[in-house]
Amino acid sequence: MPTFDDVRDIALSLPGVTEGVEGHRGGAAWRTARGMVVWERGPGRTDLEQLAELGRSWPDGHVAGARTDGVESAAALVETFPEAFFTIPHFTGYPAVLVILDTVDPAQLREVIVEAWLTRVPARVGAAWLAGQGNAEDREP
Repeated sequence: MPTFDDVRDIALSLPGVTEGVEGHRGGAAWRTARGMVVWERGPGRTDLEQLAELGRSWPDGHVAGARTDGVESAAALVETFPEAFFTIPHFTGYPAVLVILDTVDPAQLREVIVEAWLTRVPARVGAAWLAGQGNAEDREP
């Protein structure tokens, strides 16, 4: 089961990522000069109320938010892996997904963070890093 230490290690292994505090919630966040990649995300009161109205609840354990390359990608992750990813009304129309650290596969977490990072760096930086990983064609970390 991955932890925020694992999120930190993965994120900080990527070029140009720095750690800081996410603005309005105060949790840890990892970002590039172009924006947040992945961040600690606990529920707010409105999140809990809206989920309750939908007959859902916030999952137990730690949750991270991760940028995606579009709302379609976020929806695909939630649909394909509902045990590991979810979304909330607050994220409607926003290219991000919530990751349940207690249930996400560690390799899948790494892939999601790398994909998030790729949305926040210049294409040439991402391509150079991927080429250095020896598998740029399939965009796997």
